[in-house]
Amino acid sequence: MLRSFPAKTRSLGLPMKKTGRIYGPVPSRRLGFSLGVDLIPFKTCPLDCIYCQLGRTTHPTIKRADYVPVPEVLGELQQVLREVPAPDFITLSGSGEPTLHSGIGEIVAGIRKMSQVPIAILTNGVLLGDKEVRDACSRADVVIPSLDAGDEAAYLRVNRPIPGLTLRSLVDGIRDFRKGFSGEVWLEVMILDGITDSDAEVKKIARYAREIRPHRIHLNTAVRPAAEESARPVSFSALDRIAGLFTPQAEIILELPPGEEGPSIPMEKVMETLERRPCTVEDIAAISGLSPVQVVKILEEMLRENKLEKTRMAGSNFYAATPVKAN
Repeated sequence: MLRSFPAKTRSLGLPMKKTGRIYGPVPSRRLGFSLGVDLIPFKTCPLDCIYCQLGRTTHPTIKRADYVPVPEVLGELQQVLREVPAPDFITLSGSGEPTLHSGIGEIVAGIRKMSQVPIAILTNGVLLGDKEVRDACSRADVVIPSLDAGDEAAYLRVNRPIPGLTLRSLVDGIRDFRKGFSGEVWLEVMILDGITDSDAEVKKIARYAREIRPHRIHLNTAVRPAAEESARPVSFSALDRIAGLFTPQAEIILELPPGEEGPSIPMEKVMETLERRPCTVEDIAAISGLSPVQVVKILEEMLRENKLEKTRMAGSNFYAATPVKAN
């Protein structure tokens, strides 16, 4: 039976852990406090999306393998779960495409035995055309695949799949998975300025989304430095307009517009996010519930204490945790 999932993040006072494969819990708009499990080597993926915040794909592949030993993953996760209160979700994601791990089904089953925390899988959806992958992912509570294009030309431009992969096969795989899945499918759609933000392009994507019939549709845009400069963000107002073109109506999952109240998360919880990826003031305001002015004051203090580093990219200031120097 599907559990009740948080609509917003909540303040748990969770201590943070960061080990070789487990990170968090980190605040997430969709998943509350999420404990991440990284199953794949950095940038190992069938796609080379122009908007990826981790940069270009260095190991393009569709070959599934036991990239990380299953017992090691489960042992590490069990240790972390002993040390932190239960998060809202355990999320299989990380630095590559998690469904490339041939033991992902075994990992999900192992998590089930050690914890009642709901399990989410963040995936580009490419491998859901494989019945073995669908069966493995069906053990999760929520699966979040991506659909960023409405025709093959846009798919090649935005997602840059390895040869042989098509948009049609992606949609068919997600649709077939949805039919046999007892959990929830939340479809994520990345909207890019000048590429997929016109009504004509969005309506093409929306037609495929209706075919898939996800439980939720989430709109996102490229708010962090991307693999390619051509991946430019659209405004919140544009996303708000685009949301109404989907059925069910899409939800916007990036930062809130000025004046709208966000979830309350202590700033110390943001540090784990800053250790994983750089963020702007707006990013931090969105996940912390603080105003941008409050965030700036806190960041300035942390910069003075050398806890953070600031860099300027694509016209915006990004903050990241200062790397720990080896002794």
